[in-house]
Amino acid sequence: MGFSDVQEHGFEGLDHNVITAPLEKLVGWSRARSSWPATFGLACCAIEMMATGGSHYDLARLGMEVFRASPRQADVMIVAGRVSQKMAPVLRQIYDQMMEPKWVISMGVCASSGGMFNNYAIVQGVDQIVPVDVYAPGCPPGPETLLHAITTLHDKIETGELLHRRAATGAGAGIMIEQRDGQGEPSLVSLGSTRS
Repeated sequence: MGFSDVQEHGFEGLDHNVITAPLEKLVGWSRARSSWPATFGLACCAIEMMATGGSHYDLARLGMEVFRASPRQADVMIVAGRVSQKMAPVLRQIYDQMMEPKWVISMGVCASSGGMFNNYAIVQGVDQIVPVDVYAPGCPPGPETLLHAITTLHDKIETGELLHRRAATGAGAGIMIEQRDGQGEPSLVSLGSTRS
């Protein structure tokens, strides 16, 4: 295996041995801990995404404190909110301009499935436009849920599983996480009863 094999195939161009195996793990670890998000905040979920970037939740400990305005400097797209048919080509263009390898988090039920907006103007799932790796449920999902989505994505980036899947199928991982912020089904409260 020569230098041209490494250029053409990356780590797959090297024979695995005692040096290259730890090197691949180091690259996976560094990719997971230096992912910079390209924000695509479109609706109310964007407020929760901004709250996640605040000091209370401290995204800096995950290596994501730098929200990039330029897609050429970002490798994680967080689609926060409903995507209209007019914004779909813009979203795809920004995704195409992002550097490889790149990943997508679909934040909220509107981005994931159109939510309550089942009409011609709203895309019924951002996965029709870009390959989604992690779905964060909720309306809107709170910062705890987004942090859970980010750490789930980091775990998959570190193992290299997403790169192999993307190379094989071209699709995202499609991982659905559980909601972590206490939102859920509303409980029924009887307002008419009184206790003595």
